[in-house]
Amino acid sequence: FGLAKDLDVSMAQAQDFIDRYFLRYPKVKVYMDEAIEFAQEHGYVETLYHRRRYLPDIKSANIGLRQFAQRQAINAPLQGTAADLIKLAMVNIDRELSKQQLSSVMIMTVHDELVFNMIPSEKDQLLKLVKEQMQKVASLEVLLKADLKIGQNWMEMTAVKI
Repeated sequence: FGLAKDLDVSMAQAQDFIDRYFLRYPKVKVYMDEAIEFAQEHGYVETLYHRRRYLPDIKSANIGLRQFAQRQAINAPLQGTAADLIKLAMVNIDRELSKQQLSSVMIMTVHDELVFNMIPSEKDQLLKLVKEQMQKVASLEVLLKADLKIGQNWMEMTAVKI
């Protein structure tokens, strides 16, 4: 229903799209089913780093609450692991900033982005440090990729290659 509404197509077309997606990517469906099954059995799901998200409504008689808990069972391990990774990267970056005696400062995070007050003379060293630490924060089956941008404000950001 949601996909049909978002794409302004019929429910049959949306269902066909979903069916073809799962045919092309069957492991996604397996992951989703296993995540829901685990949550129903244990009452929670975990991130890669074992942070738990408890889902008391996973067995609710109320279908709306149950479906919401099922979506959380699927999304929480992925989104939570992403949050874990950026927090670990922040700790490692902070440690390296001190170790390399840089004056540039990490000032905040916005979702999956880190924001720095960069000393211009430290630009190359800081960019290399941040990219390296973001991409090596964990050894996973997929490569972690960090994109870098610089600018005086959000509207003036330009991509940087290293």
